[in-house]
Amino acid sequence: MIVESPAKAKTIKGYLGPGYVVEASVGHIRDLPGTAAEVPDGYTGEVRRLGIDVEHDFEPVYVVNADKKAQVAKLKSLLKDADELFLATDEDREGEAIAWHLQEVLRPKVPVHRMVFHEITKDAIQAAVNNPRELNKRLVDAQETRRILDRLYGYEVSPVLWKKVMPKLSAGRVQSVATRLVVERERERMAFRSASYWDLTAVFSSATATEGDPGTFGARLSSVDGRRVAAGRDFDSLGRLKAGSAQVLHLDEEAARALAAGLADADFRVRSVESKPYRRSPYAAFRTTTMQQEAGRKLGFGAKRAMDVAQKLYENGFITYMRTDSTTLSETAVNAARAQVEQLYGREYLPDAPRVYTGKVKNAQEAHEAIRPSGDRFRTPAETGLRGDEFRLYELIWMRTVASQMKDAVGQSVTVKVGGTATDARTATTRDVEFSATGKIITFHGFLKAYVEGRDDPDAELDDRERRLPPVAEGDALGAEEINPDGHATKPPARFTEASLIKDLEDREIGRPSTYAAIIDTIVARRYVFKKGTALVPSFLALAVVRLLEEHFGRLVDYDFTAKMENDLDGIARGEGASVPWLRRFYYGEAAQGDVGPSAADAGNGDGDHLGGLKELVTDLGAIDAREISSFPLGDSGIVLRVGRYGPYVEKGEQRADVPDELAPDELTVELAEELLAKPSGVRELGTDPVSGNEIVAKDGRYGPYFTEVLPEGTPKTGKNAVKPRTQSLLSTMSLDTVTLEDALKVFGLPRIVGADPEGVEISAQNGRYGPYLKKGTDSRSLENEEQMFTVTLEEALAIYATPKARGRAAAKPPLKELGTDPVSERPVVVKDGRFGAYVTDGETNATLRREDSVEEITPERGYELLAEKRAKGPVKKTAKKAPAKKATAKKAPAKKAATAKKAPAKKAAATKATADGAAATGSAAAKAAVKKATVKKTAAKTVAAEAGTAKKAATVQASAAE
Repeated sequence: MIVESPAKAKTIKGYLGPGYVVEASVGHIRDLPGTAAEVPDGYTGEVRRLGIDVEHDFEPVYVVNADKKAQVAKLKSLLKDADELFLATDEDREGEAIAWHLQEVLRPKVPVHRMVFHEITKDAIQAAVNNPRELNKRLVDAQETRRILDRLYGYEVSPVLWKKVMPKLSAGRVQSVATRLVVERERERMAFRSASYWDLTAVFSSATATEGDPGTFGARLSSVDGRRVAAGRDFDSLGRLKAGSAQVLHLDEEAARALAAGLADADFRVRSVESKPYRRSPYAAFRTTTMQQEAGRKLGFGAKRAMDVAQKLYENGFITYMRTDSTTLSETAVNAARAQVEQLYGREYLPDAPRVYTGKVKNAQEAHEAIRPSGDRFRTPAETGLRGDEFRLYELIWMRTVASQMKDAVGQSVTVKVGGTATDARTATTRDVEFSATGKIITFHGFLKAYVEGRDDPDAELDDRERRLPPVAEGDALGAEEINPDGHATKPPARFTEASLIKDLEDREIGRPSTYAAIIDTIVARRYVFKKGTALVPSFLALAVVRLLEEHFGRLVDYDFTAKMENDLDGIARGEGASVPWLRRFYYGEAAQGDVGPSAADAGNGDGDHLGGLKELVTDLGAIDAREISSFPLGDSGIVLRVGRYGPYVEKGEQRADVPDELAPDELTVELAEELLAKPSGVRELGTDPVSGNEIVAKDGRYGPYFTEVLPEGTPKTGKNAVKPRTQSLLSTMSLDTVTLEDALKVFGLPRIVGADPEGVEISAQNGRYGPYLKKGTDSRSLENEEQMFTVTLEEALAIYATPKARGRAAAKPPLKELGTDPVSERPVVVKDGRFGAYVTDGETNATLRREDSVEEITPERGYELLAEKRAKGPVKKTAKKAPAKKATAKKAPAKKAATAKKAPAKKAAATKATADGAAATGSAAAKAAVKKATVKKTAAKTVAAEAGTAKKAATVQASAAE
């Protein structure tokens, strides 16, 4: 039986008898070649470049992955002694494709069965063994079509980005569209203009309040003289009142304060009380995207982290399959959930009939169950024995599943209108004002006892929040405890978080839910997007890339076009379309059935058929102005933001200044750009070196300010006679705008020879990565400050070396920031400054801050996430054991002795093989063969453990391959 991962194999093996051998493929074993060098001999031209023969029905060239050859050999060896083969990979397109590739590569001569299951329990595995099916070739074809499409898209469009924007960039069918979404949101923020508006808040008291009821309640001004007071929703993105808001009253600060003053002595009465029933139904059990979103909101998990944890829970038999588009539950699961509702919350929380959820994502690729606890009886979180991230995610899934089979939450929502009259003392005029207050009382919590869904908006009210008002009736007199003017400003649209981006992609039907985590991981890794807290911020590089794609490959990043492609691919999976004609139309722009088809331009920016000729689009690049694509004027200031090969910079005439990589595009204002340009940059001429005669200058580089010399014209810069100019960074105490020639010559004089010790060993003062120090042979000692490098005498140096070297650690630096208590280790988490930069630690685990993180803006959730990722990776593997192998190869062991390695302990298997290799080098083929056989036997038992470290990587490869 072959499954994808070693962890899954280990769990399943425990449910089967001794007659089964369960082994892992460790993800995909075969794929399109990664480089031309991997393409087998005999293929030339475009086939070597693409790995696809586009001229012969888009035939893919598959190769066994280099890191899987040993595993394939092992599977073939095990298959020799088997009487039948079960292919037990996941029940989705990707799993079906892995099963097909295994069958193609292994070429078994025994009966082959396709075995599928959606949970790893004893009953489910035994049922799957007893009810196998045939390979679903339609699913295989659908996955292969997607793989070919993505290869053509990436390998044809990415080189355009290399030529016109920057080397080593990538484009992808879904990743480019996801990047465009993030960029468009940033553009909205950049174009946004805030509007200011005011209203009044009041606190009223009621004389009718009884014990247990609140005596006061808050209300907000809703209308003046019958005109509704403007709120944030009445303004557009440019700070103007919307066209339909002509009758809305826009209060400024002065008017609001005057109105508040006019209400100081006013009488207030209740004008109306409107009560409505409140009802909230439970949410369906999780599917992939809703689990990712809630894990982000409630647990602070990124999409990838959520999927990694869910994969472990599934492989160890705790939850059902975690890549699913379905919200349905099996009858067994419904009964299990209802049993726990009655047991834990009581019969009054259990609806008369099971709840059925039929809503499902359009074009869902499979009919899996929703994500739920596995088995016919759900284990409570306390019964699982899980810890850390796995416990928290299991608890979330368990609560959501149980809540989905509970009764509605019911109650009453109340709206109270309060009226009064404002008097303007200056004009003796009066104005009628009305305040509004809303309340909510939950009389039966129902499913809210078990689960409350989170919100992307941190200011949004959760479903279980009550707002109690005192019992008032129409006509009741109220006292005004407070009336205050309240100012507001409209806010730009919020940046995407991972959760909200996943929701947007799913709502637009772009991509497949199972691949969203890999897509987000890709756009962050490619530096198109970086994180500020949980927000996804596009880089300036992303702005240039998206502009190029929009202007010259518009249809390829069009949302509807991408969704239509997704629909077509799902049609192929359902048997409603053929792969080759579809790919031909996409690549060559050929029409089906000989009809006149759309031109290649239609796939760019035209309004024709949604499929056109990609090949022609990427062939003629003359119309693309690389400089224009990467240039963004800042209004009418004359300043231009450009994206260069080494990063973004601003330019005005001859002035130029680098823009920090971590700066968000909407934060680059004209004022900030002028400030960057005003900083000392470019070249500062300091004078001429009296010794060499070369001009010495100070420059501001990407990695900080530095001194360098200008070599005479004609000095060779390449070849064996090349001369490199002297270059040294400014000391930390120096400033670019105040350094002098003397400063430069001092720094160029480093390292400075201090003298020699009594034994003649030279002592020098140097500036290193971690500060100034003395060096004597291999012995180094730190200096207290940079000035000592130029002033320390030989006597002082000898005195420093006479002092025994401190072996203990230096006094710990105080933390830069405190984040709170880690939910896993339950230890305090702080941010510290280390040798390699800032890092978070709980005293047990350390995790370096990423490029997109900053000490000032890192949140506790982000800190916990970094620590969790570091724990998931496990300890760094030691490589010191390689040393004996060198020694062994030098030793000429006799063949007989090498052959006896079969009896050596398993721990020494690697060293034995090294010895055998040394023996083989002497020409003993017999010894080599004997040891090889012994090594295979001895290391077979260790294979599963050795492969466990690759399981996470395999899961990522599997997910990313789909897109």
